[in-house]
Amino acid sequence: MLKHYEKLLRIFPFSRLARQPSTFKVIAVDYNEPAVLEVPLPAPVQLDQVMSAAKDFAHADSCYRLETWWDLWQFETEWKLTPSRVALCCFGPAFQHENDGDLGIDFGIDANFLPRPDVQGSARIVQSNIKSLLKLVHDGDDGLPVETRRLWTESGEDFSEKLHQALSTLA
Repeated sequence: MLKHYEKLLRIFPFSRLARQPSTFKVIAVDYNEPAVLEVPLPAPVQLDQVMSAAKDFAHADSCYRLETWWDLWQFETEWKLTPSRVALCCFGPAFQHENDGDLGIDFGIDANFLPRPDVQGSARIVQSNIKSLLKLVHDGDDGLPVETRRLWTESGEDFSEKLHQALSTLA
């Protein structure tokens, strides 16, 4: 389990722009429990430090969660490549969570991947963010034994349908 997590961390495109620290957490049993370990990590993240801490808490009921950054285009007053929060997770087989998978990536708010009708040219710019997401997914497919993939949002909506609807309204 942890060797696959390490592979995921090694293929992940960590932000080159982030100055904020990342956080590595180990959570036991389920997300309702407090973290048994929480370590701030300055940029750039040292993966050997993350894996060493994870191995110290290698239990079937643990979740390993690295909250870090990757670079996405975001609009404030203009488009800028900006660090965006992401969480890379590894779930032990006895850890209680809503997905059945061993690995998970929380890409943050879906607005980073949806065009904004109020901003001209947003579909073209957001396409770059979608390409970054798809590249990571394909790199994961190439480097890990992926059986299933699931793309979902916190609202429970089908994100691919939501994206299709957003793009069709701009056409």
